[in-house]
Amino acid sequence: MFLSPSIRITLCFVGIALLCLFAADLAVTTINPWEDLANLFLGIVTPDFFSLEGIGTALLRTLAFAFTGVALGSAAGFLLALAFRWRIVRVFCAFIRAIHELFWALIFLQFFGFHPLTGVLAIAIPYAGIFAKVYSEILDEVDPTPERVLPTGLNTLSAFLYARIPDALPHLITYTSYRLECGLRSSAVLGFVGLPTLGYYLESSFAQGFYSEVGALLLMFYVLIATLRLWARPKLIPFYVVAAPFFLGDGLPIVWGNVVRFFTEDIVPSPIRDDEGLAGLWTWFSDLALNEALPGIWNTLVLTQIALVLTGIVTLLAFPLISQHFGGPVRRTFGHVLLVIGRSTPEYMLAYILLQLWGPSMLPAVVALALHNGGIIGHLIGRRSNEIALRPDAPHGINRYTYELVPRLYSPFLAFLFYRWEIIMRETAILGILGIYTLGFYVDSAIQNIQFDRAIVLILVTALLNILVDMISRRVRAGLKLKVHHTCEGH
Repeated sequence: MFLSPSIRITLCFVGIALLCLFAADLAVTTINPWEDLANLFLGIVTPDFFSLEGIGTALLRTLAFAFTGVALGSAAGFLLALAFRWRIVRVFCAFIRAIHELFWALIFLQFFGFHPLTGVLAIAIPYAGIFAKVYSEILDEVDPTPERVLPTGLNTLSAFLYARIPDALPHLITYTSYRLECGLRSSAVLGFVGLPTLGYYLESSFAQGFYSEVGALLLMFYVLIATLRLWARPKLIPFYVVAAPFFLGDGLPIVWGNVVRFFTEDIVPSPIRDDEGLAGLWTWFSDLALNEALPGIWNTLVLTQIALVLTGIVTLLAFPLISQHFGGPVRRTFGHVLLVIGRSTPEYMLAYILLQLWGPSMLPAVVALALHNGGIIGHLIGRRSNEIALRPDAPHGINRYTYELVPRLYSPFLAFLFYRWEIIMRETAILGILGIYTLGFYVDSAIQNIQFDRAIVLILVTALLNILVDMISRRVRAGLKLKVHHTCEGH
């Protein structure tokens, strides 16, 4: 029986995920999870907007961190994109974007404290790497014809400004607008490490069992994302960017001596600081690798592979919700609402909520990753399905889904899914901060124990693991001749 390469690679990944299930901890450990879930649902349908103190300030700070961080990231990313053809620039960008915003925040917290600079840089640095990659691809895809008709002798800068930028500008603006939505999610999540954004108030309300406050916060966040195109119009963006730094708030003065000490002492391996020689360094590194790095890598890989396959299943179930080939406008509107909720809720925030309801295990993380990423890819595949014209005698119902649409959509579906593989890995690592034994758990534990040298090594391991998965993903997509359009990669 002949199987296409796409089906073979699908079966391979499904098989790996099934094997990973035997090594995963997917237990529900709370006494009455359904009661807790019902209380949360009741809180969402009966939100209490009036008992929240300081929520207006939290909203402003969430917006301010997002606009300032994304603006700095896009400016730096554009400059890096101009030199992206150099290998050292590509490696640098791959490294900084492989480290999650929360990891960057945890690093900066150690010497900047709860200063606005911590939140801004935590967003700007990884976003610079992302922007550089996508901006360079947009510029490379520009039609070369205008450059060929320019007058002879025109300098390189003028040729770039007149021939490449006008064609690329709409795509650059579209992608930057999308990254702003991502920036809002990142900004909100920074509250979970103590910065005064929406995540801080969500965690506080949940810890106290104030579900109506949780519902109010979630609804405000969804409205903020859903109305983004209404209030974040291109003409208003420069005004927001200029105003945003004034709403970041104040922090304690930066003690630059702490910054110097962090880089010259704190992150230096303790055997080197204590002059224990190579034997001491080897013992230190072996202990770190065997007891923290390797268990963290294993759990990160296990959780990632299960979440990747479950994301694919959620996508295939979700895209008909917004496809014009199924149901009427009422059903599609309802489907759009569900997918907006799924893709707008950050994985970290959703995992935190599920962790409170189900208890500490991999299950909340797997479900959170699948719902968020499945919502994103389901939205993209649903839109792609609307571009397909079916013949008048096309079958209906399950046959239309199985024989007409899925075969035509399967290649872009795999392209999006494998692109999200590295992103799922990146999120899986950071979810360890919530108590799941991925790499983030060991990073957070090292920081809590003031072992910054161990934390930095584990963060580097996380970055290298993400880069490795990204390389494998690219090879798989190249082997299957799958391509993700640059306007969708950021999703």
